[in-house]
Amino acid sequence: MTDEAASSEFVTVARVGEIPDGQGLAFAVSGRMVAIFNENGKYSAIDDFCPHMGASLAGGYLEAGTVTCPWHAWRFCIHDGKWCDNPKVKIDAFEVRVEGDAIQVRVPPKASQQPSA
Repeated sequence: MTDEAASSEFVTVARVGEIPDGQGLAFAVSGRMVAIFNENGKYSAIDDFCPHMGASLAGGYLEAGTVTCPWHAWRFCIHDGKWCDNPKVKIDAFEVRVEGDAIQVRVPPKASQQPSA
């Protein structure tokens, strides 16, 4: 298996019951920080960092599929990563599944933004 294929596989990050209902937790997956939210027993995952000032979205207020950044109240859909105030702007959203009691997320590697030397 290539490194690229390995990094796009599902990774177990938590067990059912470890993320309280109505809240999110941040996990390091494939070199990225991912916020995973539990909303009525359904799990969603988005990039953990708010693009405005870098706050952790996992600690934000969750209501009706929207997380509010704890620093400056930017709001993002936890299902697709869209910024609620301008849907043309979005952060990455990731596929989540539950296998047995394992909460798993698939996080592809982020493309490097630095030119290779």
